[in-house]
Amino acid sequence: MADKERDKKIIPPKVPKPNYQMWIILALVAVILGISYFNRSAELVEIQANRFEDMVQTRDIKRLVLIKNEELIEITLKGEALQNAKYKQEIERSSPFGVNANGPHYKLKIGSIDKFLDKYDQLTKNIPRDQQIDLQVEERQDYTNMFFNIGFLVLLVFGFWMLMRRMTGGGGPGGQIFNIGKSKAALFDAESKVKITFADVAGLEEAKEEVKEIVDFLKTPQKFTKLGGKIPKGALLVGPPGTGKTLLAKAVAGEAGVPFFSLSGSDFVEMFVGVGAARVRDLFKQAKEKAPCIVFIDEIDAIGRSRGRGQLPGANDERENTLNSLLVEMDGFATDSGVIILAATNRPDVLDSALMRPGRFDRQISIDKPDIAGREQIFKVHLKPIKMSKDVDVKKLAAQTPGFAGAEIANVCNEAALIAARRDKGEVDMQDFQDAIDRVIGGLEKKTKIISADEKRIVAYHEAGHAVAGWFLEHADPLVKVSIVPRGVAALGYAQYLPKEQFLYQTEQLIDEMCMTFGGRAAEEIVFNKISTGALSDLERITKMAYSIVTIYGMNKEIGNMSFYDSKQSDYTFNKPYSEATAEKIDKEVKKIIDDAFERTKKLLVDHRDHLEIIAKELLEKEILFQSDLERLIGKRPFAHQTTYEKFTNSPVPKLEEPVPPVNGSAENKPVEPTPEVTGDLTK
Repeated sequence: MADKERDKKIIPPKVPKPNYQMWIILALVAVILGISYFNRSAELVEIQANRFEDMVQTRDIKRLVLIKNEELIEITLKGEALQNAKYKQEIERSSPFGVNANGPHYKLKIGSIDKFLDKYDQLTKNIPRDQQIDLQVEERQDYTNMFFNIGFLVLLVFGFWMLMRRMTGGGGPGGQIFNIGKSKAALFDAESKVKITFADVAGLEEAKEEVKEIVDFLKTPQKFTKLGGKIPKGALLVGPPGTGKTLLAKAVAGEAGVPFFSLSGSDFVEMFVGVGAARVRDLFKQAKEKAPCIVFIDEIDAIGRSRGRGQLPGANDERENTLNSLLVEMDGFATDSGVIILAATNRPDVLDSALMRPGRFDRQISIDKPDIAGREQIFKVHLKPIKMSKDVDVKKLAAQTPGFAGAEIANVCNEAALIAARRDKGEVDMQDFQDAIDRVIGGLEKKTKIISADEKRIVAYHEAGHAVAGWFLEHADPLVKVSIVPRGVAALGYAQYLPKEQFLYQTEQLIDEMCMTFGGRAAEEIVFNKISTGALSDLERITKMAYSIVTIYGMNKEIGNMSFYDSKQSDYTFNKPYSEATAEKIDKEVKKIIDDAFERTKKLLVDHRDHLEIIAKELLEKEILFQSDLERLIGKRPFAHQTTYEKFTNSPVPKLEEPVPPVNGSAENKPVEPTPEVTGDLTK
């Protein structure tokens, strides 16, 4: 044991670096105070000629110093004269350092030296020789002003140097003014290895398969090069925020075990011209020295935007210069150099076409929001460190979070643990997770918000209308959960749905979705014979869907099979691609579709008025209902096929300790699941 302890490497404690800047500032202040103390001519009391004559007559002056180049007389008093109250008080008021016995104490400005000497001879001719005043003549250089001028220049240069250090990120690489063009990428190598692996990434099976080839090349490049193949130079990770793009890039570095350069697109942006391009060149120089390695540029759209967009004629765009340098460097290094570029963005539509071409970013890996099975796997990853109760059902959690990305699921798990700790529980149970989901979707519960009984009744019937319409429409998404608890800024209630896993939508499906969305407004009109402002988000969604049916998908007979949607439209498009007559016809058709959907929804709710009343009363009593509660209250849906929620939650529930099965289809280009509908936007 002693040998092992002796063999251990003793790491000395880090000694904090001295702050040289502070010592320099203190030294300058000390020198200035010292000069001020020893050069005190500015503090002397100035007197007039008649006062000087009185001092000479009363024998109070000990010494006079005539400064020829300044035409000034410095007067030093005798020790007994300093005890006189009129002199003592006068000198103390003018000097912050107190009375200096050695003098000088007063000063007298003279116009002419010769006239002063003649006057002085007349005043002192009757004074005995042993009481004569000591008169000295000097010429002085004004070192004080020279010192202050030099000190000011020193302080100015020192301040500029400190400013440059702060703007360029302090000490180290790229920290000094002459190293401003150095790359600011963080390097993770053998000493600071990335600990994240593919096991920490759930719900992205297809994306992991894509990047595993990059890992295999970095580990065994001969496997690919011996057959004449070329590994892709770069891979672009594309997807909405929070879906795990950066996490997947870190997992690639952790699996490959090679140096990993990580930086953001904004790290190339600087206030000085040419710095971005210099940092790009330095980054690739370092990468070639560390090859094989991975360079990861997060949020590459900060420098990779299309060139020429929004630029004034004749203006110099530093971002474009940086992008040009990046394009040259990515096209310049050899394919067998072992340098792989990974980049991430959630805005691929704004990237320059030259950056996206093969030979630079050869592959675009789509990372979409996970489906219901993918969410289950992500939940299992984030639930590992949480102490859970046995009643927690991961399948139900995945089903109750449609449209959630990985970051939002992690937030739900963390919020559930915090809620349970706030309630002094020993374990996190299902109720804590449901409260966390409600908080993430609708915001913080407003327990202090005072809502009248009439308003609460309107919200209950509004949400019940959504529930009944979705339950009895074949192609609509039945709700997973409905709540009338006030949350957020203005949300008085919300309904949550689980859409089907599908790519194509037919006209009947879109119309049923519109009718289900109209359920709240139609229920208010049927029950109260009045309407409220609570359907704002419903009307916004319905209007967008109706215009999409007519102008984008070509599903209207009057307009025909035409689409006015331009996926590559410029940011500065002001003209409509159709005439005013066509615009008028579009408006009429959209209004007809919306009116027909509203009348159909009203008829449906009138036919099921008893079901509407049952659900509304249950909501007023319990405030939150689930899909199982609807089955208990109004029976099963009158359709043969099961809902997505029923298919998923009725299947056997695997234990959390079981290995995670592969998920197929989670990384495909699926339509984004709609987020839960929030009603009650009364502030807008």
